[in-house]
Amino acid sequence: MLIRPATTSDVPAIAAMIRELAQYEHLEHEAVATEADIALALFSDDHHVSCHLVEVDEHVVGFALWFLNYSTFHGASGLYLEDLYLKEEYRGRGLGSALMQELAKLCVERGYTRFQWWVLDWNEPSIAFDRSIGAIPMDEWTVYRMSGRALEAFANRENSDRERGEEPKKGFEGETNA
Repeated sequence: MLIRPATTSDVPAIAAMIRELAQYEHLEHEAVATEADIALALFSDDHHVSCHLVEVDEHVVGFALWFLNYSTFHGASGLYLEDLYLKEEYRGRGLGSALMQELAKLCVERGYTRFQWWVLDWNEPSIAFDRSIGAIPMDEWTVYRMSGRALEAFANRENSDRERGEEPKKGFEGETNA
């Protein structure tokens, strides 16, 4: 097993695994990123996203895609794990734990004070794993997201509803905000 940062030649493998992850999460319709999108995000001069890969017998079998966030309370950066994925036949071998530990080491070495991620409520194997390594759920927080038409409408609104003394408008019917 080898854990290493991704290179430009890894983009096709990363893109394929992202599509596999989307299928696993029942979100294939939302996985629209192209290889060009991924290459730009990971390797452009001003990239803000990083990726570590796990290899077995010189084959890429998993990835951890991450970026930095910031804690105003700590006054320090943290590492946000956007996605961790292992090909199904390589799960249960400690590879995911090794990837997570590699990222935890990066946090400690670089002075990042937090390492966080989201887990789907139904993903019991991941939840059990997360608890086994000492992670705790942030149950007191609710995640909000704005995207698509809702994001565009809000960005283009001239005056907020509250400034006019009105109740905020609800999201668009059928908008998933994924």
